[in-house]
Amino acid sequence: MILTNPISSSEVGTLWLTYEEKTMIMRMLEYFIEKADDKEARNIMGGLWQELNFYVLKMEKLFEDQGMVKPFGYTSGDVNLEAPKLFDNGFDIMFIRLLKEVSMGMYTINMNMAYNDKVMEIYEGLTTVTQKIYKISTLYLLDKGILTLPPKVTMPKSVEFIENKSYLSGFNPLSEKRALNDIEIGFLHHMIEVNNIGMQLITGFAQSAQNDDVKKFLVKGKELAKKQIKIAEDILLESDVQFSATSGSTVTTSTSPAFSDRLMMHCIYLLNGFGIVGSSFGTFFSMRNDIALKTTLIAKDVYFYGQEGIKLKIKHGWFEEPPQMEDRNKIIKKGKE
Repeated sequence: MILTNPISSSEVGTLWLTYEEKTMIMRMLEYFIEKADDKEARNIMGGLWQELNFYVLKMEKLFEDQGMVKPFGYTSGDVNLEAPKLFDNGFDIMFIRLLKEVSMGMYTINMNMAYNDKVMEIYEGLTTVTQKIYKISTLYLLDKGILTLPPKVTMPKSVEFIENKSYLSGFNPLSEKRALNDIEIGFLHHMIEVNNIGMQLITGFAQSAQNDDVKKFLVKGKELAKKQIKIAEDILLESDVQFSATSGSTVTTSTSPAFSDRLMMHCIYLLNGFGIVGSSFGTFFSMRNDIALKTTLIAKDVYFYGQEGIKLKIKHGWFEEPPQMEDRNKIIKKGKE
């Protein structure tokens, strides 16, 4: 069969990543739905599962039409619905909200690399679903008093322009650091919020991991999340910024595996990528050089932690190889044999 509109290499790559992410999220949703006590939370997650399933089936049809093998992804073998509850009420929607943050960024990049109308339709539809669920989740968490708001600030009454390069300064211990601007406060609050959720997630994962290498890796990630929270909190406190206490621990004492080690490692792999992008964003838009340096060092730590995770996935045969171009040199050499 001759394809009239074949998809490009970039589209194969982004669809491959998207399929893996969506099948992973669906398995996690199935567990959270099974354990949910709150009807409203169950309805939010059930609606999201239905929407994701629709687009997973669309991707599978596209793979078939293109003569492309579908990724293995994540299956029912990667989740144990009989396992006891690993997280308390509220964490499920907090985690879903975080995943939707990751997805929004991914769809923007994926759409920028799409040329096929069917591929663009998939990302356009997934973007709509993601924004809807993000909004619903945020309002749900605020209504339940689970989500904390960023610090309140005095509203600006006039337009000002930066007049001195000292605005960027923050290194000199002999000079007083300027007050944080609202962009920096927003980023620091977000950094605390995201790492608090990540710390709770990785704690639950560490408790239930079956492989010793994975357990050690996850414990290391928990300490990295705590370090990032402390850095952001210290910067806010130095500027006398009042911030709301983050939500308390929402991890139960269960040690039974709810998810396969393979699935948990892929989840952390995705969140590490999101963490690096988020730190880079904060570095660029933080105009006090001491904050920019600290966020750069955080991005470095997350990068090396992520590399460690990739090596661990490869070691245990959990990293499904992305589609790639033909190795022409290898084919040519083989032809000479």
